[in-house]
Amino acid sequence: MANFFPRWTNWVPIKLLICAIITVCGLTAATWYYGTPKYTKVGYEPIQPVPFPHDVHVTQLGMDCRYCHSFVEVAAQSNVPNTQTCMNCHTQVQKDNPKLEPVRESWKTGKPVEWVWLHRTVDYVYYNHAAHVNRGISCFSCHGPVNHMSVVSIDRPHSMAWCLDCHRHPENYLRPEDQVFNLDWKPEDVKPAEFVARYGQPRNAR
Repeated sequence: MANFFPRWTNWVPIKLLICAIITVCGLTAATWYYGTPKYTKVGYEPIQPVPFPHDVHVTQLGMDCRYCHSFVEVAAQSNVPNTQTCMNCHTQVQKDNPKLEPVRESWKTGKPVEWVWLHRTVDYVYYNHAAHVNRGISCFSCHGPVNHMSVVSIDRPHSMAWCLDCHRHPENYLRPEDQVFNLDWKPEDVKPAEFVARYGQPRNAR
């Protein structure tokens, strides 16, 4: 009896299976890659031209985030400190420390220190720092425990899903506005009735 289908059709199921395996493997590999620190840059810790131990300046010396990042409450983009800000202290403190030579050179020449930026949003995302910190979102929520970092690294993935988690469940991230720059604040530290009435009870505030 003659075959109803051409002989080459015998290979169709095998070819489809191979294509399915390749597709599944490709999707798995892509998901694995795009969810790893290599892509999200979590843990990225660049070498700066001048070492700036945040743990010393913030935790030990008690400096406020806004002393160096002075635009954060009024501008969409926060700023890194200019040389004048550094020299306000370092004309007297550690003024002969060789690690601060790039700062002293910048002070003499007027050429800014070329700090390495860590946190950059993609071109199609608009992020306004002032809008967030003035509404109870702490530096900690996006940047992690910077006050305990000797070398600053990227501590959060800053992915779209990560942003949406905050926007969908703000009660887990909002804190009293007078605690925004207190990076050691915990939900159990203070729960004013007004805050709870406005935002709900924080379950896992960050």
